[in-house]
Amino acid sequence: MAEKNKIVHVAGKRKMSIARATVQLGKGIVRVNRLHIDALQPGLARDKMTEPLIIAGDASKKVNIDVAVCGGGQMSQAEAVRNAIARGLVAFTNDKELRKTYLDYDRHLLISDIRRTEPQKPCRSAARAGKQTSKR
Repeated sequence: MAEKNKIVHVAGKRKMSIARATVQLGKGIVRVNRLHIDALQPGLARDKMTEPLIIAGDASKKVNIDVAVCGGGQMSQAEAVRNAIARGLVAFTNDKELRKTYLDYDRHLLISDIRRTEPQKPCRSAARAGKQTSKR
């Protein structure tokens, strides 16, 4: 599976959030911004972050994962962490079957979502909405 001192560094992105993960041999401890993953709130974001660990099964219990995430909102950070964890597990184990399982479950576990918000234009209230005009 892996040598003793193997360390893998990967990154995951979603909107303005960037998550950098370090995967190394260990006891299955997962930390996000130095907090244990079970202590994170809200619960929906925590569930999203733990999806790749549940799908990987025993492979996730043999590694320690440290994730540093910054930028964006709560859910985009959760999806960036999810992306980084999945990429890290695939890179660490070199398991083609795990990669295929992730891609079949959800493509965005391994491939970053490139969509971004459209910038607001000058003299407008939003990216596309203009000023309301009066008919009379």
